[in-house]
Amino acid sequence: MGKPSNLVIVESPSKAKTIGRYLGPDYIVKASMGHLRDLPKSKMGVDLEHDFTPQYIPVRGKESLIKELKADAAKADTVYLATDPDREGEAISWHLKELLGLSDEKARRVTFNEITQKVVKESIQHPREIDYDLVDAQQARRILDRIVGYQLSPLLWKKVRRGLSAGRVQSVATRMVVDRENEIRAFQPREYWTLDVTLNREGKPGSFVAHYYGSPKKQELETEEQAQSVISDITGKAFTITNVKKAEKKRSCAPPFTTSTLQQEASRKLGFTPKKTMMIAQQLYEGVEVAGEGTTGLITYMRTDSLRLSDEAMAAAASFIRNRYGEGYYYGSFHTFKTKSGAQDAHEAIRPSHVELEPERVRDSLTPDQYKLYKLIWSRFLATQMANAIYDTVSIDAQCGDHVFRASHQSMRFPGFIAVYEEGKDDESEAVGSPLPDLTSGEQATASDMKKEQHFTQPPARYTEATLVKAMEEKGVGRPSTYAATISTIEDREYVVKQDKRLAPTPLGEIVTGLMMERFNDIIDVEFTANMESQLDAVEEGKEHWKTLLAEFYQGFSKELQDAETALEGVRLKVPEEETDEVCELCGRKMVIKMGRFGKFLACPGFPECKNAKPLVERMPGRCPKCGSGILKRKSKKGYAFYACEKGQECGFMTWDVPTAEDCPECGQTLFKKSGKGRMKPFCINEHCSRFLPEDQRGYYKKKIGEESAQQPQAEQEETPDKETAKKTATKKAAAKKSTAKKTTAKKTAVKKTSAKKKEEA
Repeated sequence: MGKPSNLVIVESPSKAKTIGRYLGPDYIVKASMGHLRDLPKSKMGVDLEHDFTPQYIPVRGKESLIKELKADAAKADTVYLATDPDREGEAISWHLKELLGLSDEKARRVTFNEITQKVVKESIQHPREIDYDLVDAQQARRILDRIVGYQLSPLLWKKVRRGLSAGRVQSVATRMVVDRENEIRAFQPREYWTLDVTLNREGKPGSFVAHYYGSPKKQELETEEQAQSVISDITGKAFTITNVKKAEKKRSCAPPFTTSTLQQEASRKLGFTPKKTMMIAQQLYEGVEVAGEGTTGLITYMRTDSLRLSDEAMAAAASFIRNRYGEGYYYGSFHTFKTKSGAQDAHEAIRPSHVELEPERVRDSLTPDQYKLYKLIWSRFLATQMANAIYDTVSIDAQCGDHVFRASHQSMRFPGFIAVYEEGKDDESEAVGSPLPDLTSGEQATASDMKKEQHFTQPPARYTEATLVKAMEEKGVGRPSTYAATISTIEDREYVVKQDKRLAPTPLGEIVTGLMMERFNDIIDVEFTANMESQLDAVEEGKEHWKTLLAEFYQGFSKELQDAETALEGVRLKVPEEETDEVCELCGRKMVIKMGRFGKFLACPGFPECKNAKPLVERMPGRCPKCGSGILKRKSKKGYAFYACEKGQECGFMTWDVPTAEDCPECGQTLFKKSGKGRMKPFCINEHCSRFLPEDQRGYYKKKIGEESAQQPQAEQEETPDKETAKKTATKKAAAKKSTAKKTTAKKTAVKKTSAKKKEEA
């Protein structure tokens, strides 16, 4: 057999493995491991005075990979550039073409909306040239972000704090969180009252609760006096049933997933961050080893804002539904959804590549998180092609004088798509009400109980990660590929923090946002940012030149930057310090949280008179199982969270498991739970207790032999390190330290000998 004459370059090893299996021996498939060429990190890398010419350089550390790919490309007749099917993927393909010195005839571009054997082989048979409009749109975005980041961030370093950053999209996302917080602070609660009556039928069994509706038109009771006035009017009087309305209500499934709605639903139902959702979705798209199937791509491309589904996929779903659930559960025809205006329709919505690969069938081949996300995507897609859910609804009006009270109820007659999937909600769902007796108009009823209750209107809720993604999408801030990275960045920079799973701005975030609003109003303006996204779309469509866009933007931005430098000459903005309940043992002041080179720490606000400072630790519930003292949460040098006795080395207790507020009913010691997210069942770690749970049974993830590190999300690795890993790490560190000490001792001995020899010679 001759040598392969075709080279296929993809971005990741798992994708290369999947595609290589489909293409066979005539193709060699290699991974570029992401970008191989980019702007330099040490400087701007863009010539602002000469038409915004970018200076691209090979990515440091990838020299050997570049050399290997060049050698493979030189031997191949055709090089297929098969990076992801989006702007960034197109740009990576262009960078590969330039870096490897490929001619237009030799370099062919192919994309896969789903990584299945059929699609991969068809795409290879129909390659195209690189789309330079897509490349230019990505270059424009990259350079815009580089200009904003590399020119604004140094200003923040000088005027606020070292290590800060600003970004074209991240600054707007932070402003949205700050604006919501200001709305909450400015909110003035308004009082209102509800009035419920329990009505009994005259001479017949069956009572029901009705809620005050109006007199007779819809009206809200704003004060207790108004509520009491209604009670006075109806006390001792009969009610008449004036209207009984029965109806059938149909409910259709939500559309298939886009990037935004997938991130929102994974946040609501699974507790995943947008970043984690996209990382796991990438693994499912690129391919996982499925028992009996080999390496298989389980979902279509996950960066999309299209609701389009292929006829082939809908036909497969129809067949599956008829066979599994019966004809009555099928929608009856292809159920299509209209993509919103302005969306990029290059890809389908997110769906399973093979609907017949049910979640339970592949469960043993997936990690727990991969299984959860795959099940979510599979169920949502299948539900889109299923029949509507049907409810029977009834609404009853009971009138006493001019006052109308209303009761309603709905019951499910046919589940339809709900048999498979029901969409999560950010807000509380509307109550369905209690079952109602079979009433007729004209019937009489009497009130046996009246209940008035005071309420106050609530301020708008803080954003969750899911609702912030939704708001960004609605306002046109960012694009599907940027939501997760943007939210992750503003959290990492500590501009926002999570409080009870909701995002709140930090004092730092508010100070930086205030400065940006005062000096760079365009950069932080939601409409301006949304318009910039539209202009980038115009570049992608070939309607606008990318350098013209950059020139127009930079003209206004450079002036704002100069004005800000002048206005803030000699000014240093102070970030308010967060006061704690910890009391300084030297002077009695309440200590504050400060930020240093190595993170947060506690310091006395009386500095420089009082220089007391100490590590910032979090006190946990429960008691140390060894000595009964308190337990503190600490972090290792690598950022892993662990839990240790407050007495430190004097006691020596340390664990990766999380202490809880519950005590063991058998031995009375504190119960612990597995680290990580989600609701975990507590267990006892007392070896002498009958309820003791050994370490190997506590549910920690064990990586399979030969499994790639990418299969377990980095965030989860950090949340759930096992003791074996920690022990190995500690051993390696000790060995390295010992080796360094030996080298230092040998060096000192050599210096002493040389010195002694010189003295003898003298």
